This record gives sequence, structure tokens and C-alpha cells, in this order.
Amino acid sequence: MPDLSIGRLAKAADVKVPTIRFYEQIGLMPTPLRTPSDQRVYGAAAVRRLRFIRHARQLGFEIKDIEALLGLADRPNLPCAEADRIARSHLEGVDEKIAQLTRLREELARMTVNCGLGVTADCKVIEVLSDHGLCEHEPH
Repeated sequence: MPDLSIGRLAKAADVKVPTIRFYEQIGLMPTPLRTPSDQRVYGAAAVRRLRFIRHARQLGFEIKDIEALLGLADRPNLPCAEADRIARSHLEGVDEKIAQLTRLREELARMTVNCGLGVTADCKVIEVLSDHGLCEHEPH
């Protein structure tokens, strides 16, 4: 793959140019080489790294975890136990969010049963939102 401009890198990795600049600023992407006219140039390794970052972000990994995972990816002879620990920790967080969303869904479903049939004065949604004690699940 020939040297790429920042615009072509953005297209190749399906991200926006400001995203690349941001990742360079925070150290997820290395400082690129520059042409004599001070234009950034990138190679195939930058495309792979940027795709890695984009995919990790799509999966919801925090920047600090992506930084750690990139550090591990840059040292391929290390054991993958740390990468596994990071992924398992993220999975626990996802499971907790799913549990919270499930509780939220149950509460909203309970609130909306028989709602919309009368007047606002008798509205279950308004009643429950006005009195937190009527909620069955404690939101987190």
C-alpha cells in the first residue's frame, strides 16, 4: 500500500479526519511521517491500527483499555492474559448495563400498562414519575 494522505487514511479506515488527529493527540496513533511540504503520510500499519481502534470503540472499549490493548498488540510475544482480563472486565460492564436496561424496560412497561386510556390526572406515567416511591426497581 503506498503512502496515504490523512484523507485517504480516513477513507481506508472508515473514520473522519478529526478522529485521526484526536487519536494522534492522545497517543493512540503514532505521530506520522511528513512530506517536505509538511503533509502527513501514512502506511498500511496505520490503516490496521486505526481499524483496530475503530473496532474496539464500536465494541465500547474505553480509550485507556484500547491503549493497553494496542500496547499488547505491539508486543506479540507477550501472553494474552492481560488482553483477556481487559475484555472480561469490559464484558462484566456490558452485562451490568444490560441488567440496568432490563430493569429500566420493566419499569417503563409497568408504567405504560393501561396508560393512554383516560385523562392526565389519572395517568400512570405521570403518577410514577411524580413519586419515585411508586417505582418497583431502583434505577442506577
